[in-house]
Amino acid sequence: MKITSDWHIHSRNSCDDACIKISDLISETAQKGILDWGLTDHIHTSYNIPDIVNSRNEFISCRPTTHWHFGVEVSCVSRWEVEKVKKSEYTNPPVYGIRHGGKADCELAIGLTEEDIAKYEIEFVVGGTHWPMYVPFERQAVIRDYHRQNMFLATHKLVDIVAHPWWWMGHWQGTDGIYSTEPWFDDFSVIPQSMHDEFAAAVVENHKVVEINIAAILLNKSYPERFKDQYLEYIMKLKSRGAKFSIGSDCHTLHYEFDFAYVGDILGRAGLEENDLWSIPPAIS
Repeated sequence: MKITSDWHIHSRNSCDDACIKISDLISETAQKGILDWGLTDHIHTSYNIPDIVNSRNEFISCRPTTHWHFGVEVSCVSRWEVEKVKKSEYTNPPVYGIRHGGKADCELAIGLTEEDIAKYEIEFVVGGTHWPMYVPFERQAVIRDYHRQNMFLATHKLVDIVAHPWWWMGHWQGTDGIYSTEPWFDDFSVIPQSMHDEFAAAVVENHKVVEINIAAILLNKSYPERFKDQYLEYIMKLKSRGAKFSIGSDCHTLHYEFDFAYVGDILGRAGLEENDLWSIPPAIS
C-alpha cells in the first residue's frame, strides 16, 4: 500500500519538543512522496493560542498550495482546566493544561472553540487522549478513563480525526525504556472488546476518522512487538466495522524522516487498502 498523505505533523511552533521549520517540511515531505499533508500543532487550552497564531503565520508565509492544510491537535482536557486557564487561575504556566487537582468524573472538554476555528482558519481538528484524567495509575481505572476520553473525542462536533487511540507514555515505562506490562502492553486484549465495538460504532455514526499513528504507535521503539501486532488486528477490526483511517507521522523531529514504504508494506500486509484512507481533497481554485 502506498502512503501519500500525512495528517499529523508538528512544527517548531508547537508547545512541546517539535522543532522542524515549515519551509523544511515542505521540501522534505515532497522528497518522501507525501503529496497531501496537514500541520497540526498542539493546543491543550487557550494558553496555547499564541503558538497556533505563530504556526498559522509561518504556514501562510510559505505560500501554501491546495495540497497543504492548516489544522491543530487538541487534547482531551477537563472543563475545570479550561475555565481556570481562561480566568488565569494557575501558579505555573499551564503549557499542558492543569494536570492535577481535578475530579475523576470531571466534565471533559477541548480547549478550542468554533470561533477559534473560524478566526485562525483551521481546516481540520485532530483530537487525542494524552493522559489520565485525574484517575489513579491502576490498569482498569486507566482503561475506563481512556475509553471515556476516546468516546468523547469520537462524538465531539469539532473533532475530525481521533488521534492514536490507546497511545500511552510516562508511567510504567521500564528502566530499559520499554513498556512491558501495564496498562495494556503485555496483552492488548485486557481492553474489553465491548469498548472497541462502542468506539467503532461512534466513529462511524459521527463520521470521524481514526488515526494510524506512525511514530507514536507503529514505529515506537518503546512498545513491544506483540502489542504492535495486536494493534494492527485492532485496526482491521475497526475497518470491518466501517471505520475510515488517516495516516499520521506525528512528526516532532528536526527533519521529516519516516519510512513510509515500510509502514505501507506493514499496513498492506495487515489488509489495509489505499481506499481505506481519508484525505482532504485539494481545493478547486
